[in-house]
Amino acid sequence: MFTKATIIGNGGMGSVCAMRLCENGIGTTMWGHDAAELDRIAAAKENIIFLPGYSLPETLKYDADDAAALVGAELIVSAVPCQFLRSVWNRLKPHIPAGVPIVSITKGIEIDTLLRPTQIITEILGNDYPLVTLSGPNIADEVAQRLPATATVACQDATLAQQIQQAFNTPMFRVYTNDDCIGVELAGAMKNIIAIAAGVIDGIGAGDNAKAALITRGLAEIQRLGVALGASEKTFTGLSGLGDLFTTCVSPKGRNRGFGQRIGQGMSVDEAIHATQSVVEGVPTCGGIVELAKQHNVEMPITEAIYSIINGEKTVTEAIADLMTRELKAE
Repeated sequence: MFTKATIIGNGGMGSVCAMRLCENGIGTTMWGHDAAELDRIAAAKENIIFLPGYSLPETLKYDADDAAALVGAELIVSAVPCQFLRSVWNRLKPHIPAGVPIVSITKGIEIDTLLRPTQIITEILGNDYPLVTLSGPNIADEVAQRLPATATVACQDATLAQQIQQAFNTPMFRVYTNDDCIGVELAGAMKNIIAIAAGVIDGIGAGDNAKAALITRGLAEIQRLGVALGASEKTFTGLSGLGDLFTTCVSPKGRNRGFGQRIGQGMSVDEAIHATQSVVEGVPTCGGIVELAKQHNVEMPITEAIYSIINGEKTVTEAIADLMTRELKAE
């Protein structure tokens, strides 16, 4: 059993992970890159920036000092947005305890390298650190409310997966294990793109039939690319696949869906990004997924349509027309 953990990142999901670890009696420290921001959170005992309205555990500690925050850590949770992951881990690399397991909750693809979050961390730290992915249909404030929720821990080491499962599992947060690290991580990245499309549908008032079709066909193209990259097909119908996709596409609290809705309502991409408090991971990830699809000759029409909207190549109306008039074929 782990006794001491460090959360790298002070966002909403990092806070939720801290809550679950503290609930299970694990001494937890939250690290943030901005000392002043972290001090505000510590003083309020509430993540007033990224998860307002929910008290953080009394036992949770806060430390913006790189070395001090990581001393004695037996478990590290990486909760940094994907496009900032490399700079943060390069900064912290000298202070990471040898061989400590690292749980990544980051969702996305690094735009310059097309690497998944665990691949980025491995590239920086080497192969001596066990990497685990935690993902699933988790809207942060619902988990903070202790509403029933589930998640998947993906790791090829079954024993470590079970240890992480025990560390996070609580009576209202049920954790399952999975050995398909590639599939779980890719599903978490690609669902944000489909969620942007779902928001666009909401923004233009296209209706529930359109959203049902989007989720179904979106899952099909996520699955196609995932399998081409070495993932298991069944992963995409599980919690980290269909479960996370569904939640992200329908929840009014999802950043990516909300961004898409603003686009559908007529905002420019820049306006929609600035109106969103946190990072919209689906925007940079979209370009990376389009490139991966090209490299592996995988057809992803919905992803390509969102990419064309984000880059100003097509209007929403044009992109939808293109999707609806594609060559007819069997499902």
